[in-house]
Amino acid sequence: DALKALVVAYEVAGRAGLSLHASVSDYHTSGAWNALGVAALGCRLLAADRDQLRQALGIAEYHGPRSQMMREIANPTMLHDGSGIGALTGVMAASLALRGFTGAPAITIEAPEAAGHWDDLGQVWTIESNYIKPYPICRWAHAAIDAVRALRQQHGFTADQVAEVEVRTFAEAACLFPAMPETTSQAQYSLAFAVATMLRHGEIAARHVTGDALSDPATAALVARITVAEDTRHNARFPEGRWSDVTIVLNDGRRFASGDTPARGGMEAPMSIAEVKDKFLSLCAASLSPKRAEAIWQAGQALLAPDVAFSHLAGLVTAPADNNG
Repeated sequence: DALKALVVAYEVAGRAGLSLHASVSDYHTSGAWNALGVAALGCRLLAADRDQLRQALGIAEYHGPRSQMMREIANPTMLHDGSGIGALTGVMAASLALRGFTGAPAITIEAPEAAGHWDDLGQVWTIESNYIKPYPICRWAHAAIDAVRALRQQHGFTADQVAEVEVRTFAEAACLFPAMPETTSQAQYSLAFAVATMLRHGEIAARHVTGDALSDPATAALVARITVAEDTRHNARFPEGRWSDVTIVLNDGRRFASGDTPARGGMEAPMSIAEVKDKFLSLCAASLSPKRAEAIWQAGQALLAPDVAFSHLAGLVTAPADNNG
């Protein structure tokens, strides 16, 4: 039941997002459509009837934050896609609908031109097209990061050998924060800093986008050697795919070109389950013991088995944090 509810929420949100992007010119943040996904989730958990669901979706869409994505890219803050306020709106919409509050019909669902985004509901599952992010950085930067990662692994050079880095990417990624970040939000919406961090450390973890990492002089020196340019080839693939290519020039004149590279974690280049688990455990390390983190992971995997209670996983997640061993 828990997994069904989760899939329903993703499915409604994903389709509402596709419908919204197809119907308006602005690039809206994900809060605009995750409001509908959360409303659907709330209605399912609260056993709403058909009309209550319809009203909740209408309330969620009407009040949902149609905030402009590129404003957040130009000025990285803690707003992060409007996702938080979108989720809050979805919770409110479900609660209001069950109390008799009515909403305007959701045009991303009920407008005649939206029908194509919903006709195969229950037959095609958009959740299978989702991705898992390997890095705590805006997804738009991931293709360039992965291109650098592959070149670094293939040729074995070190960051101090790098003279220049040329990144070619799609227009939206080229708009990401271009300099050394002063805040974690700027770091998370960066491209040059993210590429420099991968060059320097061979990975990008949470610790690399906060604290002293934001003022690391070696990373700053690398950022100054990175140029980013928009490429029509990569523009044509967006938003269905996030692709980039990178050329690295070493101090001795050698040049290494990545070729066109997709962002890892999605359908073009999926992460293995071992990589997903490694990311999960690394993010848990600051607040949970290894034993507790492993127990949560195993409880999550066990949900795929019959007759397993979700309450076991919920209890492990909601218990007080413990990183004492």
